[in-house]
Amino acid sequence: MEHVRDLRLLPKAHLHLHFTGSMRPGTLLELADKYGVHLPEALTGGEPPKLRATDERGWFRFQRLYDIARSCLREPEDIQRLVRETAEEDVRDGSGWLEIQVDPTSYAPRLGGLIPALEIILDAVETASKETGLGMRVLVAANRMKHPLDARTLARLAVRYADRGVIGFGLSNDERRGMARDFDRAFAIAREGGLLAAPHGGELTGPASVRDCLDDLRAARIGHGVRAAEDPRLLRRLAEKGVTCEVCPASNVALGVYEKPEDVPLRTLYEAGVPMALGADDPLLFGSRLAAQYEIARVHHGFTDQELAELARQSVRGSAAPEDVRAKLLAGVDDWLAG
Repeated sequence: MEHVRDLRLLPKAHLHLHFTGSMRPGTLLELADKYGVHLPEALTGGEPPKLRATDERGWFRFQRLYDIARSCLREPEDIQRLVRETAEEDVRDGSGWLEIQVDPTSYAPRLGGLIPALEIILDAVETASKETGLGMRVLVAANRMKHPLDARTLARLAVRYADRGVIGFGLSNDERRGMARDFDRAFAIAREGGLLAAPHGGELTGPASVRDCLDDLRAARIGHGVRAAEDPRLLRRLAEKGVTCEVCPASNVALGVYEKPEDVPLRTLYEAGVPMALGADDPLLFGSRLAAQYEIARVHHGFTDQELAELARQSVRGSAAPEDVRAKLLAGVDDWLAG
């Protein structure tokens, strides 16, 4: 019988983690108490809330829970705490590089405006990185529920802070709203400024949304992308172009995209040669962090340790990590296998 290696010791990169959604449940409870925020039972029960976002009502409920949690982040020290604790959790799960995704407009009203909010976040990321040894950068994400002009403003801001830790530009929220092409100018601004294009697609809607991200936004990575498994030609295109899909198995099941962990098409994507980076998405709401996603691949999809090591390598190759960090992580993956 094969020796079962500890997946928390497997070096990996974490490329799909949302800011508020990375919070520890205990931290949310303390901050809610601090600010007198009433939390619904779904956020206080000690178990991940029962969610199903495949219909409009379910997605609205998911967003409402997220917004309530975000309302508990009000001071710079709250941001600093969240980022430090998130880094600690990632290190515990074997991450050597984290790209955390944030829409700073959501935090701006309580943190003195858009620019102060982004600067507070970037300062917190720099401090946490030094304290924990985790390589950390920021991916600024626009909200597809808002006007495309807002996205252009964010893209310009993201480019302005490319030398302060911003490495990419994304597009999140309900992909059933807002066409990808409406945001093409924002993504052009980001790409021209040297940022990685990593919009969400292929989660709540099918393969067409992945194609739109490739055609209209020239995506280098796709947030989620799992629904590409329904189109063999699209799979070949992703594989040939080396576009990494940031696959979040626990999130897919929690939101009802798939019924069971074994239904997530990890094996289909892997065998088609599509690079993947497993991610936790929103651990606060979905109940599991990074190493648990690899555990899903092992337990529910029969991935061997050699295949899990290759998934970890793909996460590193798909990242914006500097070459020295990549080399160290890839060598660590080899050591994990040899060990």
